[in-house]
Amino acid sequence: MGVSLRSWVANEGAKHVVLMLWLGTNTWLFLRTFLLYFSGHQYHYLYKMLGLGLCVSRASASVLNLNCSLVLLPMCRSLLTFIRGTHAVSSRETRRLLDKSKTFHVACGVSICIFSVVHVSAHLVNVVNFSVRYSEDFPALNLARYRGQDPKLIILTTISGLTGLLLVLILFLMFTSSSSCVRLFNYEIFWYTHNLFIVFYVILMVHMGGGALKYQTNVEAHPPGCLRANQSSPERQGAELEQGEDEARRCGEEAHFQPHYPQCPSENKETFGIHLRVVGDWTGAGAQVHIQVQVHRC
Repeated sequence: MGVSLRSWVANEGAKHVVLMLWLGTNTWLFLRTFLLYFSGHQYHYLYKMLGLGLCVSRASASVLNLNCSLVLLPMCRSLLTFIRGTHAVSSRETRRLLDKSKTFHVACGVSICIFSVVHVSAHLVNVVNFSVRYSEDFPALNLARYRGQDPKLIILTTISGLTGLLLVLILFLMFTSSSSCVRLFNYEIFWYTHNLFIVFYVILMVHMGGGALKYQTNVEAHPPGCLRANQSSPERQGAELEQGEDEARRCGEEAHFQPHYPQCPSENKETFGIHLRVVGDWTGAGAQVHIQVQVHRC
């Protein structure tokens, strides 16, 4: 018994440790993102519109992003061969772990399929809520064009909806063709469908930039729940508030929203920002020209 246990630890222990770390990372990332969208002030109005569907969709998306970035690494045979041939990898345990990289690839693939189902289900709920809970107060927050718009029409007329459908179709083909019965019956089907991963990643980049979800950018000037212009506190229905108390709770300005993807903030929508890292003569000269232009304008 002792010998078999030591043999299992030597052969399988490292693999299971890596899988446990991977599971822990996925769990932490899901919970962290869920709580961020559940209690984050910048997502207050979006959460009021979409509810828990927002939290689940974004939490599952973070797990999908992690696993989509990892799933290809175990299949990079040239990279694995190079690592095994370096002097840095000298132990037999590490080499044995690299030889079992396919297990990690399968684990990432299964998690992508599972969380894709969760992600799609949550977004279907979100699309319905976009239609039913259309916001008259914050038009920029809406994905629907009007209250009661057909959810199917929202999916088919938005970048996020169309790319999402294509991603689900490609993932379905890759998942079904990876079953052992298909691979044994016709390996070419498995090979060609798995090569769709290139198209999958291109569409995924477009999907992430769809801008369906928006977050508030001026939380300090417009705290969640503050009183907008011509709006009275609900407490006034039962009892009078002290003089000036409503004014203290007024919003400093209207809430501003922007799509949920990285972009350079700018007060003037007709301008854009450029981030330039000075690392040599050419970029240094460009930075000096920019500084001189700014000084001349001042």
